[in-house]
Amino acid sequence: MFSKLKPFIFSLDPEVAHDLAIQSLKFNILPKSIFSVEKEELLETELLNERIPNPIGLAAGFDKSAEVYNSLFKLGYGFVEVGTITPKRQLGNPKPRVFRLEKEQALINRLGFNNHGSEIVSKRIEENLPSGFLGINVGPNKETKNKEDDYYICLSKLAAYAGYLTINISSPNTEGLRDFHNQKELEKLLKGISKIKKDKNLTKPIVVKLSPDINDNEISNILELINKYGVNGIIVSNTTDSNRENLTDSKKCEVGGLSGQPIRDLSTKLIKRFYKETKGKIQIIGVGGVDSGQAAFEKISVGANAVQLYTGMVYKGPGVVKDIKRELISILKKENLKNIGEAVGINA
Repeated sequence: MFSKLKPFIFSLDPEVAHDLAIQSLKFNILPKSIFSVEKEELLETELLNERIPNPIGLAAGFDKSAEVYNSLFKLGYGFVEVGTITPKRQLGNPKPRVFRLEKEQALINRLGFNNHGSEIVSKRIEENLPSGFLGINVGPNKETKNKEDDYYICLSKLAAYAGYLTINISSPNTEGLRDFHNQKELEKLLKGISKIKKDKNLTKPIVVKLSPDINDNEISNILELINKYGVNGIIVSNTTDSNRENLTDSKKCEVGGLSGQPIRDLSTKLIKRFYKETKGKIQIIGVGGVDSGQAAFEKISVGANAVQLYTGMVYKGPGVVKDIKRELISILKKENLKNIGEAVGINA
């Protein structure tokens, strides 16, 4: 069905098409059985102390205000991450702010954390509890001067409704956000998060979402602090504001974060580096160019415990998860692996 609708969908502005998808998913009428596959038990795995049906997740950025996560679970995702949620409602950057690079199977966005805010989102999730493992991605409002305070507000307000919480320090579309990759700034943030967790007895796992544009010499410093403050995992990686020299689409110079196929290898190499540095002792969620079983297996085999996608669903439709699961099972059989967990790090 998606292949027939795709020309119409792609004739629309990307953000209009996205809004239409959100409205369609609110009907929540598709039966989960449509997206299941045979032998799916081979993909069952553990992520952040939770048993999940498969390691394919939906990245933050699609369900920005936690409106359709239960419909998304029905599409076959093993886990879903909503957000980025900020303390106050935020409209984001001026439009147009999302661009398709069709030749490259990529997107560029400069949305700027548009979302309904933590108050509305917390009530929404309380009234419609998640049917699967839900991650909540949090970040600061654009106008906030002390950005770390906004993370603390969101953690306090949203932790009760999350399976895990993602600290987003890596979007290129909020000025100053990536400064948290700096050792001094990151330590200040993580120290504050540790205090909030202790003071409010918050026990949900915390992961940090990192930029693909970090320097090699930053990796050891980041990992040192992540270990010091008991962070449970990392997401590698967010969109990139570079890596465009080989692109051919006329929209390649648009300001914003690039996602999709052009960052597939970049994120995979970074996952491998983090896995080797940590010796597999911290959980990694791999993101960037995942749109097939082979792409997912690449990231898992170099150290990712699970993967996420978003741009892949834009180009291949809601059936992409089913296709990935089917292909992953085929790869496991070919590699004589009994479970997806056995594949983690085998090519690192």
